Amino acid sequence: MEGLTRVISVSRLSAGVFAVALERPAGFRFQPGQSIILRHGQNERSYSISSGPDEDRLLLCVRLIEGGALSPRLIGAQPGDIFPIDGPHGYFLFQRSARQAVFVATGTGVAPFLSMMRAGARGFVFLHGVRDGSELCYRDEMSAAARPYVPCLSADPIPGVYHGRVTGWASAHLAPGSYDFYLCGNRDMIRDLTILADERFAGSRVFTEVFF
Repeated sequence: MEGLTRVISVSRLSAGVFAVALERPAGFRFQPGQSIILRHGQNERSYSISSGPDEDRLLLCVRLIEGGALSPRLIGAQPGDIFPIDGPHGYFLFQRSARQAVFVATGTGVAPFLSMMRAGARGFVFLHGVRDGSELCYRDEMSAAARPYVPCLSADPIPGVYHGRVTGWASAHLAPGSYDFYLCGNRDMIRDLTILADERFAGSRVFTEVFF
């Protein structure tokens, strides 16, 4: 559906990531894992919804891109600002099965997994790859639902936290078996983990959503 939405609030989560809360248009329905398109002038961008499907607002987790088409406008938005909205879109949906679910996100790729978790998903393995600890947005909320929650830091190490990429942790620590892998984030991670799933975890299924 196409319509309009108003900004409720904008809040910083880290130096380069922020959350946006939007009014949910009347009659707007979505499934966890889906996205919306926001427009401003001639520019538009797709953002995964991080709120649960029964919440009365739409939440987004957005990376600030200096000189980007929309994120600088969003982070400067004031309550009541209006944006055209289109959606929902996408098929990155959680499908329950007998296999263990492994959620893997880089950066703001955490967004659709938040929606799935807020809709009741529990017991999944969750790997979140970021550069440093300041970017581990929603760590407490996700770690309460995941079994286990594994932050993976590619740059600045923190004692007791895995130092390396999500592919490195999966290769070294994920037990042999068949899994349902859900991958959301940068295309390099998705490529590498898809190859790893094919080579090391026979019989697994892989679902992907490329963010950048």
